[in-house]
Amino acid sequence: MKKKDKLAIIHQHYPNAQTTIDSVNHFIDFIENDLDLEPSKVMLADSICSDDVNSIQYPTRTQEFLGPFKMGGLDGFPFTGLTGMGAFASHVPDEGAVSIYYGPHIGITQNGTIGEIHRLGQTKNSGCCGAAKGALNKLVNNLIIEGNVTDLDYQMNTIEQILLNEKDRILSAAIPLKEATEVIYEAIDKRMEELVAATKYNCKYLILLGAIHINSDSDIGSFNEARKFDVIELKTGIRTNYLS
Repeated sequence: MKKKDKLAIIHQHYPNAQTTIDSVNHFIDFIENDLDLEPSKVMLADSICSDDVNSIQYPTRTQEFLGPFKMGGLDGFPFTGLTGMGAFASHVPDEGAVSIYYGPHIGITQNGTIGEIHRLGQTKNSGCCGAAKGALNKLVNNLIIEGNVTDLDYQMNTIEQILLNEKDRILSAAIPLKEATEVIYEAIDKRMEELVAATKYNCKYLILLGAIHINSDSDIGSFNEARKFDVIELKTGIRTNYLS
């Protein structure tokens, strides 16, 4: 299938999405041309879902960066917290940059079904993100107990609480799973900004790349639709929005 045909499927739900491969290529061009850095001077971290499909569909060109350090648990929430943020912040080259790619993911099959993908070797589609779908199902059926976060299923319970806080917004949406994904993105973005504010970086730049990460069938690949592209010059504290 040609790239334009793949994009046409994804653009039914995310009209500004691009392939993950293209986004990585554009980002490397930005690093080299706008920040005048080599990719090997950039410590990459990501906070995306621990779903195996995200490892399978991870673009190989990211190997030009250092890392990636993995911050994300279920649906990309940065469960490694301040300790994780501080860990990779201490690994970055002095004259380099930290780049964090983060956001929840959602599946779209080649026939346009949202919330599912066809995985390699399986005869039927499976959920993506399974955690978000599971939490949404509990939300619909009033099975989420406010404040219930257990040691046994801490990450899932956290996702459930995020959705519960925006119950009316999600259930009144045309596509509740898509809206739930937006809600989770906002929670991830808020937590990421809190972690950034509490962390010291000994390098030149901090780059925040927020997005909805979109998976498709095994023969189609992954995509993303950007929500944030901010570069912070750490010496001056000046933040520039490059999203446009």
